[in-house]
Amino acid sequence: MPYRLPPLNALRAFEAAARHLSFKNAALELSVTPTAVSHQIKLLETSLGWLLFDRLTRALALTPQGEAMLPKVREGLECFAAAVESAHQRVDHGRLIVVLPPSFATRWLVPRLRRFALAQPSLSLQVIRSLNAIDGNQVVGAAALEPVDLRQEDSLVAIRFGNGAYPGYHVDRMFGSDYIAVCSPKLLETGPPLRVPSDMRYQVLLHDDATANERSGPRWEDWFRLAGVSGVDTKAGTHFGDSGMAYVAALDGLGVALASRPLVANAIAQGRLLAPFDIAVGQNYAYFLVVQESISGRPMVQAFRQWLLEEARTEEP
Repeated sequence: MPYRLPPLNALRAFEAAARHLSFKNAALELSVTPTAVSHQIKLLETSLGWLLFDRLTRALALTPQGEAMLPKVREGLECFAAAVESAHQRVDHGRLIVVLPPSFATRWLVPRLRRFALAQPSLSLQVIRSLNAIDGNQVVGAAALEPVDLRQEDSLVAIRFGNGAYPGYHVDRMFGSDYIAVCSPKLLETGPPLRVPSDMRYQVLLHDDATANERSGPRWEDWFRLAGVSGVDTKAGTHFGDSGMAYVAALDGLGVALASRPLVANAIAQGRLLAPFDIAVGQNYAYFLVVQESISGRPMVQAFRQWLLEEARTEEP
C-alpha cells in the first residue's frame, strides 16, 4: 500500500520550527530563509487541513495538533537519517571537521592533538576556530551547529562554550571553567611584588572583553570582590577584544590577566605563566561536545568522542 506523506522538506521545516519555536532560528539551522520555512509550514498545514502553529505577536506556539505530531515526526526523521547512515556500510574515509572556540583550540586542543594522531593515524582532522562556538555570539543552529549532509563523507562536530542546552543534538559535558589571575614570571622580576591580593592594585589589569560578559566570563570586579579587596578601579588597564591577545599580553609581561584555568594549565606547568593567588571565580558556562544525532554512531565521531572525553576527565576533580 503506497504511503501518502507530505514532502520531506515540509516535515523538516516543521520539526526545526517546533524545536526552536522560531521560523528564523529554524531557517538558520536549515540554511534557508525564514520566508522559505514559513512557506513550507503553510504548505504542510494546507495539506493536513489544520494549523500546526499559533502565530502570536513576536512569538510562536504549537497548536494541540502540532504538539501531537511533533514526537512522531521527530522520530521518523531520526529513523530516516539512521537508515541512510546504515546504508553506507563502510569504514569512514572522510574528514572529521571540528568547530570550536579560538582560545580553546589554541590552548587546549592543539597541544593534545599529537596524542590523538598517534591513536588514530588514519583519521583526517580539520580544526576550524569560530567565535560562533560560544553561546551568545550566534543563534544556536548556525555556523557551529550546522546539520550534516548524510550524502557526504565528512562529519562535523562542535565543541561549544555555553550552557549545554542544544535540543536535537547529542551533548557531552567536558568540563567547566573557573577563572584565575595569571601573569608572566618576568612581570614580578621588574615590577611590584604580588604577595597578598591587595598588591594587585599596583598591577596593570588585562581585560578580555570578548569573554567577560554577563553570560559567560567573570570580570575583574568579581575577582576583587571574592578576594576581599576594595578601592581598586577594576575598569582600568588594557582592554582586548580577543582572548588570544590578552593571553599573549600576559605572556609578554604587560600585566595580569583573568584567564580560564583549564586553558592556562599547560602554560603554568611549563613555567611560562604563574598564578600568584589561589582565588578562582566561577561562571555558568562549560565546554560541551555537540554532535548531530544522525552521525553520532559514525566510527570517526565515536573515536574522537572517546578520546576527547578521556582527555577532559583530568580537568575537573
